[in-house]
Amino acid sequence: MAQQQLLLITLVVIILGLSIAVAIGLFGDNAVDANRDAVSQDLLNFSARAHEFYRRPSLFNGGGGSFGALTAGAAGLLRLTNLPGGKNGNGVYTVSTAGTANQVTLQGVGTELAADGNYVTVLILIREGLPDSIYHVH
Repeated sequence: MAQQQLLLITLVVIILGLSIAVAIGLFGDNAVDANRDAVSQDLLNFSARAHEFYRRPSLFNGGGGSFGALTAGAAGLLRLTNLPGGKNGNGVYTVSTAGTANQVTLQGVGTELAADGNYVTVLILIREGLPDSIYHVH
């Protein structure tokens, strides 16, 4: 009888250990997905601000029909938002490709490491007259 109880306890411990391992893996995947979604949402908000900037006359600190004033780096992002250093709780944001007359590319690097060991990275290509395109790099 004691052997059956030991076998049962061993079996329960193994099943419990496997369950915990699976739960930890699912939690990590969920955190990455949530961070990717949050970074994408922030970039969509910046996209709306970039379109406002594009349409605002240059006399009122706008682009006057161009994305050209949105320079690469965090300085260009300051024209769209007042995030200190381009950072918030979701990640770090920059203008990855300097704006031209018709388009600009923004980048968001999240706070979570993806399965490949790189931080979650999302790019959004903002174009006037065409839909914006979001690219999940990692």
